[in-house]
Amino acid sequence: MIPTSYPDAQEMARLTARMLLEIKAVHFNATEPFTLASGLPSPTYIDCRKLISFPRIRATLMDFLTVTVMRNAGFEAFDNIAGGETAGIPFAAFVAERMALPMTYVRKKPKGYGRNARIEGAMTEGERVLLVEDLTTDGGSKLSFVDAIRETGATCGHTAVIFYYGIFPETEKTLGDHGVDLHYLCTWWDVLEEARAQAAFDKNTLTEVEAFLNDPRAWQAAR
Repeated sequence: MIPTSYPDAQEMARLTARMLLEIKAVHFNATEPFTLASGLPSPTYIDCRKLISFPRIRATLMDFLTVTVMRNAGFEAFDNIAGGETAGIPFAAFVAERMALPMTYVRKKPKGYGRNARIEGAMTEGERVLLVEDLTTDGGSKLSFVDAIRETGATCGHTAVIFYYGIFPETEKTLGDHGVDLHYLCTWWDVLEEARAQAAFDKNTLTEVEAFLNDPRAWQAAR
């Protein structure tokens, strides 16, 4: 069923943050920082893939994501829903089901045999494709997926994620310069606010996380 009536964006952000905290997808550790894919340290880490194991929360967030996209982009704006390998694949399937649209997925690179394809499933020239992923940090990884979609002759001007870091100012410009609008449910700021409301972490940890969120590059450079 296509969801059409849901809370406003601010309330969806709060509830999304609450659900991520509830399933312990959010990790804060200021004394032993996590290492990001870039190799840089961070006192924050989020595991959105964990959502697939919690059906009630998963279903609610997929409803939220679907209605967010339709409110922002239009109710008849897409012909195909594509997931990015690998984390985006299940979420793209859930969104495609709700929107009653075909689902495809995009490989990070050609598989190296057979058709040597990057697009799996049926995607045709002229289709308007929504790229779905679990999260985005600086938006860079999305560009390769978008380019692979466009190489089929389809268009891709929108990407939707559950979680957006919201701390790197260049992200939306990077995507915008590539002709892509970003849609998301919540950011680190929403999670920090909800974590404080719940006293989910000790005050020193939350203070250190806030320092990182205010100036992540300086925080990383100091370590």
